[in-house]
Amino acid sequence: MKTFRTAATAVSFAAAAVSTGAHAQSSVTLYGIVDTGVQYYNNAAGGGSVAGMPALTGEVPSRFGVRGVEDLGGGYRAFFVLENGFAMNSGALNYGGRLFGRQANLGIESPYGTLTLGRQMNMSMLVLLNADVIGPSIHSMASFDSYLPNARSDNALGYLGRFGGLTLGGTYSTGRDGAGPAGPSATNCAGNVPGDPVACRQYTMMVAYDAPQFGAAASYDVMRGGTGASAPLSSPGYTDTRTIVDAYVKFGIAKLGAGWIRRNTAAAVHSQSDLFFAGGTLYATPALSFDAQALRYLLRGRSDSNLFVARANYSLSKRTMVYASAGYMMNSALGTSAVAAGGTVGAGQNQVGVMAGIQQRF
Repeated sequence: MKTFRTAATAVSFAAAAVSTGAHAQSSVTLYGIVDTGVQYYNNAAGGGSVAGMPALTGEVPSRFGVRGVEDLGGGYRAFFVLENGFAMNSGALNYGGRLFGRQANLGIESPYGTLTLGRQMNMSMLVLLNADVIGPSIHSMASFDSYLPNARSDNALGYLGRFGGLTLGGTYSTGRDGAGPAGPSATNCAGNVPGDPVACRQYTMMVAYDAPQFGAAASYDVMRGGTGASAPLSSPGYTDTRTIVDAYVKFGIAKLGAGWIRRNTAAAVHSQSDLFFAGGTLYATPALSFDAQALRYLLRGRSDSNLFVARANYSLSKRTMVYASAGYMMNSALGTSAVAAGGTVGAGQNQVGVMAGIQQRF
């Protein structure tokens, strides 16, 4: 997913935005990614090391989906997306056990933009697609903030419009998370509470500009808490906000991307963090590419951590790829960031993680 146009074919806002010629008739498409491998990391919480298949992700999360589109004429198209996420090591459903935890939405695409209703990826997901060269991999920014690769909103109305190189987008949710506290970033905040107009509300917004060789984007994400929701947003008066600014540039066989993420949690206890990232991709041949990224995480008044990631990807065919990834996490004395997404680490310990895997798309 190298551009907003490409990424949109995999997300709710552009389920209908494949090629113009493909929409002469109605269609339903089954698609998916199966991705798994074997990982190792040391200094796990409680001591020792971990080796085995990860439950959350290899290079990108495994999923399958059904996408349908109907040409309504006059530049208008109706679409739906139902997308499931699952764990390859056990076959279990991810996203709190939901059948379609990645996406479940439908909408209308028009010359003026795309409107989407339902569970959908929000702007905090879309804003990172171009600048974050590592993406939702096992060694990635997910180690610092599990929300970022899982930025979705339930009960949401979304809009995404493209006007030349300019992209504008936003979502508004009346109950951002209808699932219980199981799964990454699940908060048990379903909203729609009579007499409480702000409980579990969420809005995200994004502006981006993309030229042939460079681009930049910014987003803003505000979550409201709710009574009985998971800590720290256990009250409608509490908020969690993320501001993301990033950019990328492409030249020859290489691409560079960098960005900054500020998170403010205003709850019973206030916290603020900053995440800086910079990385690049080198396309050595049409089949072989290399990625590298450095990330620095600062949790104000408590800890800091640094993550260094390197990855090699080799395409065996148009559908099948093998890869190897390595990460090194450096934690300060109170740092608890694990090198592997979903992994554990002893407080204040550094950690090495490696993974080799295979991915097939259909």
